[in-house]
Amino acid sequence: MFEIGRLCVKIAGRDARKKAIIIDVIDNNYVLIDGETRRRKCNINHIEPLNKVLKLKKNLSHKDVVELFKKELDIEIPDKKSRPKSDRPRKIRKTKLKKEEPQPEKPEEKPELKQPELKKELKKEKKETKKPAKANQKTIKEKKIKKAKKKN
Repeated sequence: MFEIGRLCVKIAGRDARKKAIIIDVIDNNYVLIDGETRRRKCNINHIEPLNKVLKLKKNLSHKDVVELFKKELDIEIPDKKSRPKSDRPRKIRKTKLKKEEPQPEKPEEKPELKQPELKKELKKEKKETKKPAKANQKTIKEKKIKKAKKKN
């Protein structure tokens, strides 16, 4: 029933209600179809065979199938236009700015810092302020320990 050249209608999937020709029988459940549908392996449960059988060779090219549809069945299949590949926008990586040496004319002025550099400087300032506080805590603990020893 599903022999090469059999005209059929696809009844499932996005190519449903489109005509196709069986180009190759893969096994008991699958056939290779082409025509108004996309050229692909298809389950025989997803196609409905029609009465018409065309004489054609096994593994016929898509161009030949288009010509056959035009001559034998008066069905015109539009060319599948593939979009030309375009360059996708590439992400530009941020680069670290090298610190410029201060100019002799303006030694007091700091160069304007960008956002990442500002964050780094703020972190450094926070660390510097925390270090003395930790040192004070250590000294306070040490003083408490000394007082406890003196009492004993």
